[in-house]
Amino acid sequence: MAVENVTGADIFALPEICIANTLSLTTPKDACRLSLVASNFRSAAQFEAVWERFLPPDYRDLISRAANTADLLAFTSKKDLYFHLCDHPIIIDCGTKSFSLDKASAKKCCMLAARSLDIAWGNDPNYWRWISFPGSRFSEVNELLQVWWFEIRGRISTKMLSPDTNYAAYLVFSARQNIYGFESQPVDALFRIIGQDAVTRMVYLDPKRALVRPRTKLGPWELDPREAERSWRMGQLGRQTGQNANPPPENHGENPKGRGDRWMEVELGEIFIRGSEEEEWVEISLMEVHGGQPKGGIIVQGIEIRPK
Repeated sequence: MAVENVTGADIFALPEICIANTLSLTTPKDACRLSLVASNFRSAAQFEAVWERFLPPDYRDLISRAANTADLLAFTSKKDLYFHLCDHPIIIDCGTKSFSLDKASAKKCCMLAARSLDIAWGNDPNYWRWISFPGSRFSEVNELLQVWWFEIRGRISTKMLSPDTNYAAYLVFSARQNIYGFESQPVDALFRIIGQDAVTRMVYLDPKRALVRPRTKLGPWELDPREAERSWRMGQLGRQTGQNANPPPENHGENPKGRGDRWMEVELGEIFIRGSEEEEWVEISLMEVHGGQPKGGIIVQGIEIRPK
């Protein structure tokens, strides 16, 4: 039997429902691009079934755990709900996590709030304090006053993430202008599926190492470059910590970067989530216990896990 050639005209002649089914097998980004090709593609891209398929299978369960469940259930269009979940992370599990979607791929993103993390002495007001902070998606963040032993740990189920996806974890934080103890001292970071081997990564939390700064006015963590230089020259940080505030040495770790939302982030590592039905647990940790100097001045919003 001869195989007939399929032409562009043949594709455009297909019923809209067939085109919609095809679009639902692509990605939201591809569906939006294809909707610009022809009017029947544009009409097919509006089908509820297309955007229902782009939403994660457990989106109803996730919405039921949100603080604004009624508002989310009020969406009559799955497409509108999809883009709302991309642009407006929803707070779930009594304010301990946030959930959103990656706009291009429809993969799940999650942030563990500081309240859901195991922070060494995190509830001791002598070392840390819980505060509200402008621009945080959570009602509380944790500010480091002073510790010698710096340790943060978090866990999340792989069910909260999308299968067959490469993920990276990021500490999302801010810093006071008088941050100290992190100038040249790296922090050991770990991101792994429990039971699997992982490589510890060195990361830096000093905002003066930031490689990319948000295009906004100076935020609470940003130092004017001239002021940072003058502060270093005068040994201001050295007087605060009792250490010699020498210029930071060349490093081979991850530096913080501005997010564009007046927060910083530093990548802690990456893992691949397999397409397995078995539930596994992911561990994230940061630790600095060998520097022998006090540390203070950072504000932890949480740890974000998103597709890389």
